[in-house]
Amino acid sequence: MTNFGEVAKSYAKSRNDLPDNLIRSLNVRGIELEGKKVADIGCGTGVLTRELAKSGAIVTGVDPSEKLLELAKKENSEIIFKKGSAEETGLESGIYDIVTVMRAWHWFDRENTIKEMKRILKPEGMLIVIDSGFLSGHPVVEKTFVVMKGFIKEINPAGSKAESRQRINGMPVEWFEEWRQSGLETSDFYRLLYNVEFSNSEWVERVASLSYLADLPERKREQVLEALKEALGKKWGETDLHMIPHDCNICVLHMKD
Repeated sequence: MTNFGEVAKSYAKSRNDLPDNLIRSLNVRGIELEGKKVADIGCGTGVLTRELAKSGAIVTGVDPSEKLLELAKKENSEIIFKKGSAEETGLESGIYDIVTVMRAWHWFDRENTIKEMKRILKPEGMLIVIDSGFLSGHPVVEKTFVVMKGFIKEINPAGSKAESRQRINGMPVEWFEEWRQSGLETSDFYRLLYNVEFSNSEWVERVASLSYLADLPERKREQVLEALKEALGKKWGETDLHMIPHDCNICVLHMKD
């Protein structure tokens, strides 16, 4: 599994790109967070965790990386953050109204994670799986992949996404069948489109947080980023701003009676 602790600072600086209407999109679907006990699994630096807390949720963030959790605690020391994995959260059984997972399901041992999610959820509980990222097509994104391919032999989808035969809005079709068979019923699945603004240096920081680079030796990672910085600088000035298209895909699942 990729260790994002290796790029923790870059991850903290550049992975705050939630769509403004994410929480509102849940609210309009009848998902109220006020007063609900929520476990945010694979919380990383706590980007979603903090938004859940702002919405009135009683939230606990769980992540296996101590480096990411340290950064999360610095952002909000009042939220409970605990070290644990998706497969063994260390959380109490049957007390959570909602479990959220953002940008992390593809890194988990899914069979054991599903068992653990069902263990910590209330009988009528809800699992919300969220995935988001930048889209292809923008000149900056295309230039980035040209540069990376000069250093990285194969650039495959992250984690278990690489094993999937087909994806729907970025989520492997296999996940939906696994959820169904385990007694988690998909009640909603929708997509939000949004843009994130980057300068050249901000975009390089964003690329530094990608799993493709987190898996590289430090020296090679630095070489990729230096080459990208140089390539961007030749075409765009540092004062130029790039509006990079992103999408956010949200799957809402309920425990079956």
